[in-house]
Amino acid sequence: MDFMLAGAAACGACLFTNPLEVVKTRMQLQGELKRWGSYRLHYRNVFHATYTIWKVDGLLALQKGLLPALLYQFCMNGIRLGSYALMETSGYTLSDGKISGAKSTVAGALAGVTGALLASPIYLVKTHLQVQSTSTIAVGHQYKHEGMLHALTTIYRRHGFTGLWRGSSSAVPRVIVGSASQLSTFSKTKQITNDLQVFKPGSWLVSLTAGMVSSVFVVLAMTPFDVVSTRLYNQPVDRQGKGTFYRGYLDCFSKTMRKEGLFGLYKGAGASYFRLGPHTILSLLFWEELRKFYWQ
Repeated sequence: MDFMLAGAAACGACLFTNPLEVVKTRMQLQGELKRWGSYRLHYRNVFHATYTIWKVDGLLALQKGLLPALLYQFCMNGIRLGSYALMETSGYTLSDGKISGAKSTVAGALAGVTGALLASPIYLVKTHLQVQSTSTIAVGHQYKHEGMLHALTTIYRRHGFTGLWRGSSSAVPRVIVGSASQLSTFSKTKQITNDLQVFKPGSWLVSLTAGMVSSVFVVLAMTPFDVVSTRLYNQPVDRQGKGTFYRGYLDCFSKTMRKEGLFGLYKGAGASYFRLGPHTILSLLFWEELRKFYWQ
């Protein structure tokens, strides 16, 4: 049941944050492998990007890729948070009766990798659909998918089963860093808040506070890995299904650094916080409250 509750919580958060995911994804691909100032800046910041997409592509464009985004959140976070909850309940994350930073970090990383690898094909399709836009504001490679099922069948027919897991190597470090920093800081902050009795025991404000603190650490740690992941998933491929821009994770990382500098790895950082911050807060808050409601 923990897996179902975790998946439902993540989907609830996704409904609110998917427009920011669309903005973040496009900003991360803007000026790909080009030096600053050598390309047209379609999206100046998260607010300008939101306005531009709304104005040019329409309001519904801000919810592009919503179906695979919901499915990805349900699968990935259902497995990730559900697995973490089982390890937490079994006492694995505890040391001398208190949350262990090292153990909770390892538990979060293991839970995250499992979920990310299994849900990687859905993330691949989600990225392709969210990037699709009118040519005047297009960034990154434009795949011509007509929807989630069309995308999955097209990729499978052209590149086989392994083609559906293209880019999954980038999901591992991305989710290890994100999940480990998120769940460890969430658990630790929740414990400190309870120990200090800042709020009444069992108050939803405890989960909200822990989620807010956790979101800051997630964005700082995860953004470079997220940029690399987005680019690997979205890059064009040849007939053999091999990427034409990057040979793999380290190649993408080094090329981005060499061409765009450190700034390139933090493209869309503002959008990442506006997306990851609320998503972290909402998903963990919903997850905690759903667990309390169910187990009452």
